[in-house]
Order: sequence, then structure tokens, then C-alpha cells
Amino acid sequence: QVQLVESGGGLVQPGGSLRLSCAASGSIFSTYTMGWYRQTPGKQRELVAKIFSISRTTSYADSVKGRFTISRDNAKNTLYLQMNSLKPEDTAVYYCNRARDILPGRVVDPADFGFWGQGTQVTVSS
Repeated sequence: QVQLVESGGGLVQPGGSLRLSCAASGSIFSTYTMGWYRQTPGKQRELVAKIFSISRTTSYADSVKGRFTISRDNAKNTLYLQMNSLKPEDTAVYYCNRARDILPGRVVDPADFGFWGQGTQVTVSS
């Protein structure tokens, strides 16, 4: 059974930084395009960044471009999201999952994926 475990969230002041990690078990990680999603109460889950499995090509939603950096370590089955210059509107629960045919900035139906981790809460507030 595939497991995704996100960590690294917390409370940070505007302008601060956080680094999120996603540890994946099973065989999906090294072969799949992966992404970071976020969701706030009352809103749909949005893909904010994705990275291809081999080329490591990345793409970002306009709202985070230039501030967030996604990376991966296939040997460790781990996905990362470095978040700099954080804003209050970045406050959300952040999740990792596959992102093969999804453009950053688009919303998704979580039920289409079959499995999710518990997510990690990021709160940006002074």
C-alpha cells in the first residue's frame, strides 16, 4: 500500500521560509511526475508545483512562481518544497501526490487520486 507522509509545516511570519518534505513508500515515486498541492477551508485543492521524474523539469502556479522551489531525491523517495517570502495567503494544508497531466494553478478532486497523506499545515501570520 502506498503511503505519503508530509512534514515540515508550521507557523511562520510573513517573509519567512519553510521547507516541506514528502516521504513516499512503494514504487510510484521514482516513475511519476509529482507535485505539491494546497487547500484552505472552503476552497478546492490546488496544484502549486510539479516536477517530472527523470528530467526534473519543474513548473509552478503563478501565485508561487519565484518564491517556491520544488525538488526531489528519487534515491530517498522524497519530495521537497522550499518556500521563501511566504505570504498570509500561502496559509493552507499542503499535500504531495502525483501530478502527471495537471497544470499548476488548476484545482483537483481529491477523490480522483485514491490516496493522500495527512498533509502538513502551513500558517503564515504575524
